[in-house]
Amino acid sequence: MIVGVARLSLYFPESGSLKEKRQPLRKVIDRLRAKFNAAVAEVGEQDTWQRATIGLAVVGNESRHVQSMLDTMIGFVEQQYVAQILDRQTDLVSYSDGEGLDLPLWKERGR
Repeated sequence: MIVGVARLSLYFPESGSLKEKRQPLRKVIDRLRAKFNAAVAEVGEQDTWQRATIGLAVVGNESRHVQSMLDTMIGFVEQQYVAQILDRQTDLVSYSDGEGLDLPLWKERGR
């Protein structure tokens, strides 16, 4: 199992207040969730009126596919022309049974 995460720092140049930032930010988050069926959340700078940080998470079987999904999602945010991406960080983490991963209780019980 491969877990891919991305953290995007966004800049909203047209925003003059927190309220003005919320609408385009909500638009970006909702569209990402709907189009990619991925986990997306605002994870930082909630009280800053021109900046926001969002986190994205994707799970898959192959690292190439997970990285491609993250790249596609980041490109989608850029194509919205609602916010500028100031910084991006991505990371892939691999989990496999028997290599230091604690099995969840439901699997240990044989369900």
